[in-house]
Amino acid sequence: MSMHSNHTIYINNLNEKIKKDELKKSLYAIFSQFGQILDIVALKTLKMRGQAFVIFKEINSAANALRSMQGFPFYDKPMRIQFAKKDSEVIAKLKGTWVEPVKRSRDKHDDEGGKRKKKSKGQAADSNAQGPPPQINQRVPPQLNAGSMSAAAPAPPPAAAAPALSAIPEQPPNQILFITNLPEETTEMMLSMLFNQFPGFKEVRLVPGRHDIAFVEFETDAQASAAKDALQSFKITPTNAMKISFAKK
Repeated sequence: MSMHSNHTIYINNLNEKIKKDELKKSLYAIFSQFGQILDIVALKTLKMRGQAFVIFKEINSAANALRSMQGFPFYDKPMRIQFAKKDSEVIAKLKGTWVEPVKRSRDKHDDEGGKRKKKSKGQAADSNAQGPPPQINQRVPPQLNAGSMSAAAPAPPPAAAAPALSAIPEQPPNQILFITNLPEETTEMMLSMLFNQFPGFKEVRLVPGRHDIAFVEFETDAQASAAKDALQSFKITPTNAMKISFAKK
């Protein structure tokens, strides 16, 4: 992998047991703090297992993410992060430098001409796989957004929920934070990865039967306050901004 800055970071040494959808959502949760993410590519093929690409809109975001998250314990394995070797398709299209691959087109014509009759099954697979980046780019954003309820429809719910959240009286500082407005797919691991970046982190406690709230405990009031200020309104998904307050004693 090239060490030149790039919009895309390449991550390996990922836990191979994590399901693809959960992996993408968790990657979004920990990397979206650095800037707007355009795409996340994670495949479960043998060749791409344990690897992923995170594509940022800004190069500075990718650089900050690489520096800050290098070696971060992600599902009990330290992440290894590098800049991708070349621009992803989505970035190349934004720059106007995207060129449709020619080699795959020739392969398709060769197959149609019968030059690879013995590999007819492979031909069908090639046809289905032709231009894999467009397939990935079409599929991944809906999963990220759809996993947290679709990109167009969700705008009203946060607005409707705001009055109820703002109605919660602010409690005096203490070592336990109360988190609200969490998306349905929130897991203890996702929240732990967010909050254990801060000194004094102790544990995350989810509430049985409630997916939208959680408690996070720190060793001291000051440490809890620092995490609260840093992650206030942080978006675990594109449509759910966390609301953080001190828990009621």
